[in-house]
Amino acid sequence: MMPGPARAVLICALLLLGLTVTNAEVAQTVTPEFQRAEVLAGMAAVGLMLVAVLWTRANPKSAEKVPLKGEQGLLMADQFSENQQQELAWGSHMLLTATPAASVLVLWRHQVVLRRGLISQEVFQPGAITQRAMEREQTISLVNTTLFPGRAEFDAMLPSLPAIVVCPMGNEGAVIVGGWSPRCFTRSDERWIEGWTQRLRTTLGAGDASPVPPDSA
Repeated sequence: MMPGPARAVLICALLLLGLTVTNAEVAQTVTPEFQRAEVLAGMAAVGLMLVAVLWTRANPKSAEKVPLKGEQGLLMADQFSENQQQELAWGSHMLLTATPAASVLVLWRHQVVLRRGLISQEVFQPGAITQRAMEREQTISLVNTTLFPGRAEFDAMLPSLPAIVVCPMGNEGAVIVGGWSPRCFTRSDERWIEGWTQRLRTTLGAGDASPVPPDSA
């Protein structure tokens, strides 16, 4: 849908174009000056239309949040060191507050080690999409899950997630982030998720990476 300001600009453009055409039809004498004025008015109308279109693309209407079923919570495996737990807690908190994420799940060495945000109690098992991301070591983004038949593998994470990003940690695990609405994750969000996933892989694998200080969360 076109934003209100862009719609107003478009209406002005159409009015200007209509007045230009009407003026040309009722004019009794056509002089060079009149012709130049008509051309300039037509160009102005087209320019305003272009502004309205660009305005709409630059400020698209945000998709409304989908009502998701789940409970707010935090579940974290207890086999990690304090530094590793702090990294898991800090990173998941930042994803939930700095991106449109509704739910975060971390899979590490065949075990779900973190669930945060909206969570369910269902047992999550990585399916074909998650396995493909891990094997290829490439992020897979399901911008609108209704278009992907394999979306059912994420129902155990949270039913009916409208958008999902699967970011692999090699063949050792993955960070899976579910969004509130279709197409809610920008390329910047995906880069943020990928950056934290790489950091988390190092932290969980070696245990020697210093976590971000708690006061910066």
